[in-house]
Order: sequence, then C-alpha cells, then structure tokens
Amino acid sequence: MSTHLPMIEESDTQATPQRVLEDVFGYQEFRDGQQEVVEAALSGRDSMVIMPTGGGKSLCYQVPMLVAPGMGLVISPLISLMKDQVDQLKANGVAAECINSSMSREDLLSVYNRMHQGKIKLIYVSPERVLMRDFMERIQYLEINLIAIDEAHCISQWGHDFRPEYASLGQLRQQFSHVPFMALTATADDTTRLDIDARLQLNDPLSYLGSFDRPNIRYTLVEKAKPVAQIIRYLATQKGQCGIIYCGSRKKVEMLTEKLCNNGIRAMGYHAGMEPDERAYVQEAFQKDDIQIVVATVAFGMGINKPNVRFVVHFDIPRNIESYYQETGRAGRDGLPAEAMTLYDPSDINWLRRMLDEKEDEQQKKVEMHKLNAMSAFAEAQTCRRQVLLHYFGEYREKACGNCDICIDPPKTFDGTEAARKALSCVYRVKQSFGMGYVTEVLRGMQNIRIRENGHDKISTYGIGRENSHDYWVSIMRQLVHKGLLTQNIARNSTLQLTEEARPLLRGEMTLELAVPRLDLTLSSKSDKAPTKHYDKKLFAKLRNLRKRVADEEGLPPYVVFNDATLIDMADILPTSYGEMLAVNGVGQRKLDKYADKFLDLIQEHITGV
Repeated sequence: MSTHLPMIEESDTQATPQRVLEDVFGYQEFRDGQQEVVEAALSGRDSMVIMPTGGGKSLCYQVPMLVAPGMGLVISPLISLMKDQVDQLKANGVAAECINSSMSREDLLSVYNRMHQGKIKLIYVSPERVLMRDFMERIQYLEINLIAIDEAHCISQWGHDFRPEYASLGQLRQQFSHVPFMALTATADDTTRLDIDARLQLNDPLSYLGSFDRPNIRYTLVEKAKPVAQIIRYLATQKGQCGIIYCGSRKKVEMLTEKLCNNGIRAMGYHAGMEPDERAYVQEAFQKDDIQIVVATVAFGMGINKPNVRFVVHFDIPRNIESYYQETGRAGRDGLPAEAMTLYDPSDINWLRRMLDEKEDEQQKKVEMHKLNAMSAFAEAQTCRRQVLLHYFGEYREKACGNCDICIDPPKTFDGTEAARKALSCVYRVKQSFGMGYVTEVLRGMQNIRIRENGHDKISTYGIGRENSHDYWVSIMRQLVHKGLLTQNIARNSTLQLTEEARPLLRGEMTLELAVPRLDLTLSSKSDKAPTKHYDKKLFAKLRNLRKRVADEEGLPPYVVFNDATLIDMADILPTSYGEMLAVNGVGQRKLDKYADKFLDLIQEHITGV
C-alpha cells in the first residue's frame, strides 16, 4: 500500500486532469461535458456551464484549479454549501478553505497567511465577502488561476432567485481581466443565460449546456386530498430512506413535523425563523444520517450536497419550474433511483397568484407570473412530465420517459356527465353560497349540525353522492372549476358559483368527459429507466453501518467517507485487495490510504463467513 499522501497544495508539475480525477476524486472517467469545460479553463477561456443538480458541476472547476499553478477562487452563496464542499475536498487530501462570517479573527488570519504562503489550492467565499475592500486587497497580488461563480442564476433579474449582491460580481472582471471566469448553475433559461453572460462580461465563453434530464428521478403528482394522511402513507413506503419534505410556509413546517412525530416518524423541521444554531443542528443531523427526514421551507437545501436523498416531497406546489427542478434535483444525486412526489391542489396556485398581485414591482411581477403559469401547466399536464420539464428548459424529446406518473399510469377518463350534474345541482341547491368542502358534505349526506341548521338535509341533492368518497367529489369539483363550469369566488371565501357554461350540461344538452381522480400515492409498475445493479444487499447494509461508525469517529457526514453508489460498487465487485479497491468508483488514493483496511476486512469477513 502506498504511503500517506500530503495535502495537495502547490501545483504538481506532472498533474493532469485525468490523474487528478483518478488520484484525488477516485473516478476513472469524466462525465459528459466535464473534460471539455476543464480543458477550456486550463487554456484560459471563460465558460458558462449549465449542468443538472448532481451532474458534476463542482469537478468542472475543482480539477483545473488543482492542475494549474496558483489558487482557485470559488464564489458560493451559502456557508453550509461552502463548508460541505471544503469538507469533501479535505477528505480527498486537498488544501481547501472557506472564509465566512462565523470565523474567529484568529482563524481568518491563519487562512490569509496560508493563502499568501501558497499553501491553499481552493478558497471558497461568499459574493458579499469577495467584493469587500479588505479581501480584494489581500488577493490582488496572489496567483489566481480560475474564478468560479456557483449558483450563477442568482446574478440575473430573470432568474428565479435573483440576489442583488450577486449582480455586482461583474466588478471582478476589471480587477482580474487576465483570469478565466466560469459561471455555473443547474437552472437557467435562454434569457437568464444571456443576462449572466452580460453581467459577468464573459469573453467569448465556452457555453456548455448539459442535458437537464435526471432519468433516475421518478416525477409524480397526486391530487392533494388529506395531505397529512397522504404524507404518512407515502412515508410508510420509504422506511429507512433519507428524504426532504418541502412546505410553503413556516407554519406548515411546524404543523407537519409535529404530526409526523406524533405518528412515530422521526422528523425535524427547518425554516428561516429558527435560531441559527437550531438550523445548523438539523442540517448536521441530516448530513450525518442521524435523522432521515427533514420538513422544511425552501430555506433548506441549497447547501445540501447529500448524495443519498432518496425522495423529495412537495407538500405545496413550488412557485416556478426552476425551483421545482432544483429542489427535486436534491434527490438521487448518486445516480441511484429516487422519487419526486408533489401534492397538488389548484387552489394553491390561485393563492400564489394573489400573493403576486400584491407585489409593487410590475416588471418582477410579470416575470414571476409567467413562471407560475408555467408551473401550473406542468402540474396539470396530461402528457409525460419529463418532456414538459425538459421542454421548459429548451431540451426537446420526442419519446416519453417511462418514469413518471403519467407514463406509468396514464390518465383514464370516464363519462362524467352524471357526476358533474350531481355536483353542479348541489351547488345550485345550496344557493351558490358555500365552498367545496361543505358542498361535498351535503352530496355525501353527512349528518352534522351546520347542514341541519341550514336545512340542507331536506334538499333534493342531499346524499345523492354518498356512494363516492370525499376526495372523489373534491376532485370532480376541481375539474369542473378547471373546465370553466364552476368558479371559486375568492372575495367570498372561495364559495362555488355556476358559470353560463354549466347551463347546457344541467339541461341535458351536452355530455362531459372527466379524468378518473388520481388520489393514490403508489404506482404499480417500476420503470426500466431507473438504473439497477445486482449487488449483495446484506453486505451493503454492513458497509453502511461501518461507514457511519467511521464518519462519527471523524465528525464527518457519512457520504464524505464514501457515498452509497461507492458502497454499492463494493458490494457488487467484492474487492479483496488494494488494487481491486482502487477500481471501485469513488475510491481515490487518499481514501484508499485512510479507509481501505477497515472496509476490505469487513468484505473478507462477509465473503468467508468468519
């Protein structure tokens, strides 16, 4: 076995991109696009890199920064995201550091001193920090080999997450005109990409637009009926798996977390209203696999580089496709099968539209309304969801994916004329003065005080729909709203009212086809698109336990030791020597030196049954 490697600091004159990829990161080959981007950076060319979440963006700048003389500068928006990247680089033997507001003055000066001594190869900073005069003065005479701007969509006013502090990063071009720039993001449409290019003053950049497709993720939308019960049923199918549940408000995060815990499901909440140390505790517990489920607002996630998230659930519909894509993309970063499940209620879209109407900035309101309408169209699509998603980003696919709810269980229709008449007649009989929930109770013949006090247990439509469930009738009425036969009067607490289009149906002059309500969270068929591997599952479980023990001893998240895909590779290849272990994807020289003996011993014990 080779001797322990020193931290990679000053550039190795013999270092090549391929050698760095193998020795430092433990990968045998680059993914699509990575090598092209790396070579452009090493030739001194600017780059615009659009790659999906989990597509390997970080290697695009880390590899050239390690190959070229000097130090790489990475601009990243969150402390947690920087810390996570630095932890992983250090675990691979790279001299990397981040500078952030939580550091003591002593630690800050120590990092600055090491930078000036040439002992740091990658430095991570926030956009606010990089433009501070003190920081600029300290780095202007250093040899900077590449400036990478991560989450670059934040630069653009057309992006879904515009941040004013990002917009000023173009100032760096004047200071470092000779240094190549690399802008990276997972989500940017044509308009946003052009804006990033202009604001950063990129010079004839290589534009790499990778596929937005994440074939290992299954996309599913389910009608929101009794959402808490639906989530609990779904989590029963995901026992032992790591997942994130996104909610639209802090209040819902707290409510759902409490309900899950009361049902014996260990979950923790996360939102911006919590104390910083509380948020840090939840994030660290999730990273270290001490908790499996986090219920969160969108404040959680951008700093999560956790590869073994197996599902992402949206309790509420996101505001735009970019957010949906980015949040669902936190599942399955290791390339293994994952799920993105969303509960959808059309009234959630109406609520978001009302929120937008209150905005004063007309231009921003217009942009956000356009994005919300696209999200609504995605949710209500009757064709392959992946095609709709990819088309939004300008990537066209003729063939359906076979790995979304529409492909696996195509929408079924039925002659809904009679069901529609019952629902419309009931709205009419209660004098168009009540909401969907109440009308449903009357239709189903429920016996409660409110119905009796209103005398609605005496009307002709009372109980005419008792053969169907509450959720069934809610679905039927939502479809009637969608088809324009009913409206929900927002000014009157969303009371249902008939439109002129309902008259011909009630008179028997037309028929109506409706979709069979989609209320089930389970999809019977498994897609053949999801990558599968035949590996020893008992050994995989043992390797995971060993990884957790090693990680806890070192105070690291388990995936920093090895990710799930690497453990699956071990359970498939069954390495018994250092040479065979190096052939496992994700095992580089540094990790071989640190961890191989323990993992090889366990594999040997498992094989021999000792």
